[in-house]
Amino acid sequence: MAESAAVEFRIDRRSGVATYMQIVQQTKQALRLGVLRPGDRLPTAREVVEATAINPNTVLKAYRELEREGLAEGRRGLGTFVRRTLGGAAHENPDSSLRAELADWVGRARAAGLERDDMTALFTAVLDGAPTGGGTSEVSGGPAPHGTAQTNSANEGETNA
Repeated sequence: MAESAAVEFRIDRRSGVATYMQIVQQTKQALRLGVLRPGDRLPTAREVVEATAINPNTVLKAYRELEREGLAEGRRGLGTFVRRTLGGAAHENPDSSLRAELADWVGRARAAGLERDDMTALFTAVLDGAPTGGGTSEVSGGPAPHGTAQTNSANEGETNA
């Protein structure tokens, strides 16, 4: 039997995002970052239930959504497997220049006293084209970060199921 890929789902019951969508979003994040690759087996529903104490039907609903989007496929008796990845070539190589620039930016942000939530808010505002407050800071001295920040986006129009 194939080994499950090293992905752990973290469920935030206070996030306002449906549990199954948290699994979908975290799986997509793992695909974007290259943690999951085509052919990898996702954790079984039983493994996810044991780790997160959620209903097995919730896991199955998430996996069906991933199948519907063409990201995973269920193989009877074997499990659910990744069909394709997300993101461009920059995500495939952890040493890519974009990843290095982002890591440098995060280092400058931490040195400037920003915490994870501050960086996520700033990154999301820049990504969405929203104004970030007029002034300049030490953190904004480099290029805008590209593509690999983890966000907990609840604005995908989903409701709890």
